[in-house]
Amino acid sequence: MIWTAGFRTAVINPYEQIQLTEPRGFADQTVRQVLHMAGGGERLRVRLTNRYGRTPLTIAAARVATEHGQAALTFDGAERLVIPPGEEAAGDPIDLPVAPGADLFLSLYLPEETGLATYSHMPMETAHIVGGNHVASHSLPDAEQVEARFYVSGVDVLAPDATAIAVAFGDSWFEGVGSTTGANNRSVDFLNRRLKRGWVVNQGIAGNRLLRDEVGEHGLARFDHDVLSIPGLTHVLVHFGINDLGLPGMSGEPPATSDALIEGFEALARRAHEAALKILAATIGPFAGAVYPGISTPEGLAARREVNDWIRTTDTFDAVFDVARAVENPEAPDHIHPDLDSGDGMHLNDKGAQAMANAVNLDTLAL
Repeated sequence: MIWTAGFRTAVINPYEQIQLTEPRGFADQTVRQVLHMAGGGERLRVRLTNRYGRTPLTIAAARVATEHGQAALTFDGAERLVIPPGEEAAGDPIDLPVAPGADLFLSLYLPEETGLATYSHMPMETAHIVGGNHVASHSLPDAEQVEARFYVSGVDVLAPDATAIAVAFGDSWFEGVGSTTGANNRSVDFLNRRLKRGWVVNQGIAGNRLLRDEVGEHGLARFDHDVLSIPGLTHVLVHFGINDLGLPGMSGEPPATSDALIEGFEALARRAHEAALKILAATIGPFAGAVYPGISTPEGLAARREVNDWIRTTDTFDAVFDVARAVENPEAPDHIHPDLDSGDGMHLNDKGAQAMANAVNLDTLAL
């Protein structure tokens, strides 16, 4: 048996200058979060993080619940945990089965002023927040609801030795922006429903770039932490580029060049292969007509076409999944098909997320 990732969520720094959602902190509050498991096992352990915190994080009580029951989290046998700034912690193993595709409910009681929380900012899931210690409460009536995840980075599961998993590493098209909140209709969720064995954990960050920090550490910088640290990993799927090409326009900067993006993709592939991982690359999705100012520029769209032509023809990757062709409007290929557009010209709705997942040839993702 091996411990491997049954769930992952990539976190960002709440002190970044570019903020797509409002960061927040807590004091004398319980935060309950729904974690949709990609994979399952007979035992589990929860990973908590204060990676970007500026003060020690005190967790006075924590509890998990699945369809098979509930249990208190302990850390080296103690229910109280203090995580120093910049650090992470793994809970003690819990004898609580959890199934692939099931929801795990994580409740954290935060007794002291936390400062701004390390968080996943657009996970298309809702956290429930209530005053006082309510980790053992069955329900949280009148709880505040916030679309984010706080202080959690993953759940490990104890799985058979032969278990193989992949990681979806990239931007909002993996994290799930545009899909229905709470419905688990992210592209990665649809992909997991197609797999007969193994699973894919989600390390997408909305707004994330391959080449530059914000939103989140850039892809090349976070590759070791968010990809290579996962035991049992065999494949990595990548979707980057939209934010390298569009996000600079929001501040009047030029987009990344096609040459710079190609060089970045080559570096990513080289590091994956050095770690004996197979890498599957997505073509960059269309974003013409994005409603956000400065995103859709002639220069950025031209670079997208150039990079996609290279992705489709290079032997740099072990496989390619042509997301752009799967979701584009055939009459205007720089645009998302109207039936698949979430409404902002830049993100996929549930049907679009399914089309993205269906673009992956499962023969190239043999887990």
